[in-house]
Amino acid sequence: MKARSSQLQNTLDLLVLKTLAARGALHGYAIVNHIQTAAEEELRVEEGSLYPALHRMESEGWVASEWTVSATNRRIKLYRLTAAGRKQLAREQESWERLSRAVTRVLRFT
Repeated sequence: MKARSSQLQNTLDLLVLKTLAARGALHGYAIVNHIQTAAEEELRVEEGSLYPALHRMESEGWVASEWTVSATNRRIKLYRLTAAGRKQLAREQESWERLSRAVTRVLRFT
């Protein structure tokens, strides 16, 4: 069970880091919205998973956050990718690509 939990955590990290790399600083809802839109609604990211992941990534130094006021005059917390986050994104992408190639080999095995 721990391996599965770790794999899911790594996948969420990859999606969040890639979203911030592609879109710049975003608040949590915008991160969720981007992932779901980019995945054509095939992936759902729950807030109960996202915010703990963002806090963990912030403590790892992969993202930084700041409070600001939105265009609608609401207080929002923006998350942005750090240099360490860019390095982690590269590691996560490589790991995902290795896993994906391995799974593809198994599925094609006859």
